[in-house]
Amino acid sequence: MTRTRIRYVIEPVAAEVLAGVRRTGRDASGQPTERCCAEGGEPLRCCLRDAAPGEPLMLFGYAPPLPPGPYREVGPIFAHAVDCPGPADVTAYPPDWRGRPQVLRAYDRRGRIVDGRRHDGDDPEAVVAALLADPAVDRLHSRNVVYGCYMFTVVRG
Repeated sequence: MTRTRIRYVIEPVAAEVLAGVRRTGRDASGQPTERCCAEGGEPLRCCLRDAAPGEPLMLFGYAPPLPPGPYREVGPIFAHAVDCPGPADVTAYPPDWRGRPQVLRAYDRRGRIVDGRRHDGDDPEAVVAALLADPAVDRLHSRNVVYGCYMFTVVRG
């Protein structure tokens, strides 16, 4: 049996979005960001890894990339309070988040949900490949199972 590998890119929160939030101290809803010190384990959407204890963070409302419409939403995310280099590799699933159950929501070009799957984190590539095999799917959003928070976007590479 041959497995076809679908190339994909994992997109963290865009550096220009983070720079704007850091500069203005305001999030997507115009609310002030919260500054805090990491306890450790907070999922950082800037570099796609878990925070180490003591790292300076910001918690703010973020609207993941979708066209304007009813499926666009704002939810809380963590990022470094200062500029960071971003993820080490955007062509592979984030290593710190393996084994973490997630939901992948599949969106079409209009920003409508067309499919979704839960995965346990052990073989997320199989779920990504299955969802991206549908030509109607434009992008995937990974979400935390318990809290529903946005984690990252997946697009074809």
